Amino acid sequence: MYTKIIEASKRLAGVAHRTPVLSSRLLNEHTGNEIFLKCENFQRMGAFKFRGAYNALSCLSPEARERGVVTYSSGNHAQAIALAGKLLGISATVIVPDDAPAVKVAAAKSYGANILLYDRTKRSREEIAEELIGEYGYTLIPPFDHQDVIAGQGTAAMELLDEVGSLDYVFVQCGGGGLLSGCAAYIKNSLPGCKVFGVEPEMADDATKSFKTGTLHTVHNPQTVADGLRTPSLGKLTFPLIRQYVDDMLTVSEEEILSTMYYLWTRLKIVVEPSGAVSLAPLFHRKIKLSGKKIGVILSGGNVDVRLAGDLFANIKE
Repeated sequence: MYTKIIEASKRLAGVAHRTPVLSSRLLNEHTGNEIFLKCENFQRMGAFKFRGAYNALSCLSPEARERGVVTYSSGNHAQAIALAGKLLGISATVIVPDDAPAVKVAAAKSYGANILLYDRTKRSREEIAEELIGEYGYTLIPPFDHQDVIAGQGTAAMELLDEVGSLDYVFVQCGGGGLLSGCAAYIKNSLPGCKVFGVEPEMADDATKSFKTGTLHTVHNPQTVADGLRTPSLGKLTFPLIRQYVDDMLTVSEEEILSTMYYLWTRLKIVVEPSGAVSLAPLFHRKIKLSGKKIGVILSGGNVDVRLAGDLFANIKE
């Protein structure tokens, strides 16, 4: 995977944004550590997902490009595939749950993707995708369980280490595990002494249970505010990579996610979505005892409907 990540970085050069790494004296004082925020909310289409999507589509054969691709996503991967397809001239069909954030669906549609809404309580997205593949010959580009997708996501960690150098820890949010497994694989091959921690919502803790037990766990449609992390389970590729390269998994509450997000918005002026704040939450709330360490944190995305932000922050205590 390490070699694939390096190859992916070459395909993404000049196409994906090299997102900024930001720091804050205030945040450092609050946590007692030196924090470096890798801001993937500034990536094209607003999230790290563009890296994996563009890399995967770039690797398709001419015949596969001609037939087009299909994927399923609650939002960010949908936008990423739609934009990558537009840039590469590949038609994209995206299967989206009808309760996905409207702002993410609208963005994917604006990039030219064919959007198919479905009721996740009645049908599975995998079943719909298989039907379309059988009828039209599309190539499936899943949200996380795909080698080229994972490799693309790992370039976020590559850029972080290139800019910051040595780190003691890196914290990465986890849904299906594409970002976490890609980043962990790169970090452990480049900086073996750096510890990699995955973070997910308490309400969607399947990856934590899977990591700690060695048995793949699933969760059904968890209603966490971190909509980008509602995946039912880790994948066949991401699970073993996480078990191999990740040092530990942590969970955070809904309140901790939103208060961290509120802090990023109001004190650091960084607009992230709830999923994007998950990785910082255990440090911000001191759920792990670390002091005087150099720590990288991936802020995975910023695609949030700002019209709903007031509702999300309504009960946050200063």
